[in-house]
Amino acid sequence: MSLRIGLSATDALLVADPKARRALLDAAADAGLDHITVGDHISFHGGTGFDGMVSATSVLSTHDTISVVIGVYLLGLRHPMLAARQIATLAQLAPGRLVLGVGVGGEDRSEITNSGVDPRTRGRRMDETLTLLRALLAGDEVTHSGEFCTLDRARILPSPDPAVPIIIGGRGEAAIERTAAHGDGWLAIFATASRFAQTREKILAAAAERGRAPHTFGVNVWCGLDEDPATADRLVGEQMQALYRLPRDKFRHLAPAGTPEQVAEWLSSYVEAGADTITLIPAARSHEAAVEFVAQVRALLLDSLG
Repeated sequence: MSLRIGLSATDALLVADPKARRALLDAAADAGLDHITVGDHISFHGGTGFDGMVSATSVLSTHDTISVVIGVYLLGLRHPMLAARQIATLAQLAPGRLVLGVGVGGEDRSEITNSGVDPRTRGRRMDETLTLLRALLAGDEVTHSGEFCTLDRARILPSPDPAVPIIIGGRGEAAIERTAAHGDGWLAIFATASRFAQTREKILAAAAERGRAPHTFGVNVWCGLDEDPATADRLVGEQMQALYRLPRDKFRHLAPAGTPEQVAEWLSSYVEAGADTITLIPAARSHEAAVEFVAQVRALLLDSLG
């Protein structure tokens, strides 16, 4: 099995110093990391945010080879025509280096309502948007009158070549059905390895009934990394508390902390569960240390595969 290991680095990239961005991306690529993952939030828990498309652009335009995963883009809060144009433009800039992960959001419902969307409709809105996005990115002329969107002979050209993979984020039955119907793969977060394995099998079965075969299964994992396990635990607890406003104990079983060897051992259960892509969201003493430690985790996991 081919295993890809990447680094989530949204905050480290959103700085005014281009040299700092370039240094971080060069270090990640030189260390052998397979991709950079960037997030997307419009206004999370009182105003925190970062635009996934803009963040992806900063990576793709700064570095010549490293790939980007947007994980995940809140697609249901955007119009499909606008999203399709942005994706097509990014594909022109860096063909073959973008993976689009999409999700419905919901951890902060005010983010959805303040974007003009009824949270109760976000699943249906996402499904309609995904259907339209697929057709638009294929270069089709689209006429559509649906619950949330109306298009009249709409078209986006040039279409991405190669096509941009679309992976579906989320948990539960809705994510299973959405991946089976629309996704090239599934992206998990805050899922145990056993839950990951079960969901993966359900997706494959549901997709097969539709004559489809999603081909990639990934997981984003918060982790603390340091030579001192206690420091690693403190660092990841502080960062997750600041973002999610929940104590460390709420995430302890889903967010490992320790040395690279300890974190790699913890992650091995996801590889056994069928994960072919792992993105670490690292809490470390510095961005440079985060890259170094994630690279060590990658090497250990690859060595374990023989």
